[in-house]
Amino acid sequence: MRTATLGPEQRAQALAAMADRELDVLVVGAGVVGAGTALDAATRGLATGLVEARDWASGTSSRSSKLIHGGLRYLEMLDFALVREALKERGLLLERLAPHLVKPVPFLYPLQHKGWERLYAGSGVALYDAMSVSSGHGRGLPTHRHLSRRHALRVAPALKKEALVGALQYYDAQMDDARYVTTLVRTAAAYGAHVANRARVVGFLREGERVVGARVQDGEAGGEYEVRAKQVVNATGVWTDDTQALIGERGQFHVRASKGIHLVVPKDRIHSSTGLILRTEKSVLFVIPWGRHWIVGTTDTDWDLDKAHPAASSADIDYLLEHVNSVLAVPLTRDDVQGVYAGLRPLLAGESDATSKLSREHTVAHPVPGLVVVAGGKYTTYRVMAKDAVDEAVHALDQRVADCVTEDIPLLGAEGYKALWNTRARIAARTGLHVVRVEHLLNRYGSMAEDLLELITADPTLGEPLAAADDYLRAEIVYAASHEGARHLDDVLTRRTRISIETFDRGTLSARECAELMAPVLGWDSKQIDKEVEHYEKRVEAERESQRQPDDLTADAARLGAPDIAPV
Repeated sequence: MRTATLGPEQRAQALAAMADRELDVLVVGAGVVGAGTALDAATRGLATGLVEARDWASGTSSRSSKLIHGGLRYLEMLDFALVREALKERGLLLERLAPHLVKPVPFLYPLQHKGWERLYAGSGVALYDAMSVSSGHGRGLPTHRHLSRRHALRVAPALKKEALVGALQYYDAQMDDARYVTTLVRTAAAYGAHVANRARVVGFLREGERVVGARVQDGEAGGEYEVRAKQVVNATGVWTDDTQALIGERGQFHVRASKGIHLVVPKDRIHSSTGLILRTEKSVLFVIPWGRHWIVGTTDTDWDLDKAHPAASSADIDYLLEHVNSVLAVPLTRDDVQGVYAGLRPLLAGESDATSKLSREHTVAHPVPGLVVVAGGKYTTYRVMAKDAVDEAVHALDQRVADCVTEDIPLLGAEGYKALWNTRARIAARTGLHVVRVEHLLNRYGSMAEDLLELITADPTLGEPLAAADDYLRAEIVYAASHEGARHLDDVLTRRTRISIETFDRGTLSARECAELMAPVLGWDSKQIDKEVEHYEKRVEAERESQRQPDDLTADAARLGAPDIAPV
């Protein structure tokens, strides 16, 4: 494998390489599906490129509920195939592909009716566990259990006594979605894919009816590249229709955006040793453990405004607080909310009955020769979506291509992770870091944590935590810029770390320290440092202002008050 370092030099080399010769496959969009598609293509031996208009996972794939799950509620819809597929993928991620990034998480489901509800919900959860085991990859998670009200309140003392008559507890899994995508991109690069973020497709190259590549604009250094490819894969999620419009062809299906928002609150505001799943009149509400925090979400509303920066309104926040407070003995208030984030689900909306039923399922189409479109789906099943997209592209290649192998390709950092985890106390003693810090690095980087330990050995000041966000070490900020493709302060505070939603100041107190750590890697002078900090502060203020607005329209207008960062 090649190096998986994604610094400024590697980005420039990747763009040049993509423009230098015809690729087999060019993937547009580096969310989880696009990144997975690039890995799938590269590991089949195809010459592969991946371009992203902004940052890895900057859209939907960094703004999810952070869950890897089978979709328990889809059982109620009798969508057994989707649940079975997702449970198999959950097991693969936990056991083989990314044990350093994907972790088990318990959930408590409060029962509100005696007798029939325990039988009904219990049967569903029992089937969920049975399908997980039958997939061949579900033995790593504990099975569900039935709890009395007294037992449930011992597990989750935060609940009102009158909010339940008993409970069920079951397990799913979670990950840091943006970190996962970054690791996926690096793994694709390690297997030979050329990858570049801040590289926007502004048009497609055509020869007659056929798409033969794309015009790619370098958002950092300026200039435009012609990238030729035998097949182009459009994996742009909620931007699918916009990307399709660049070829002037009517799509076979449409993608509509559904907005979901989440709140982040400190761990001590909800006294519980387990996550919670609650029914609402529309869907379900999750209270998810997240380090020293809880994530509370989500909503589900149509969104037809700015896709790059979906805004959470005051009404959205009130909706979540009202529903979670209906079961909490000590209610949450606005003052308890550390962070808020909004994301858009790419839901399929077809023009016929057949496609309109697809909902969270995905579809792959070949609307014109040379162009494959993959859309819909859910985070958990990204690998299946990627396989289907590459299979479709391969049909049109005049060469014999190997079958998909990603079921057996661990992500970078997975190999050796368990051995390092078992020796974490010795690593702590050797490096002088507290064992909790070593665990933090192993659960974010896996065996690649050794890279960060080398940085700290070379400069011990990098082993110190950030002054205003002490969950993270200074080395992580340098590494984000030198190895993970971070180009701007926003990339680091919002996606490489989660400082933007995990601190009450939303990262503004860490902005200058982080910018100064990134500067030597990215060649920033003091003027650019100031520019990055100022942009980030404006972004945070625009988000805060949007969250004070009563509805989507006013919230969107307020959020757009902060412009996107301009290149160096």
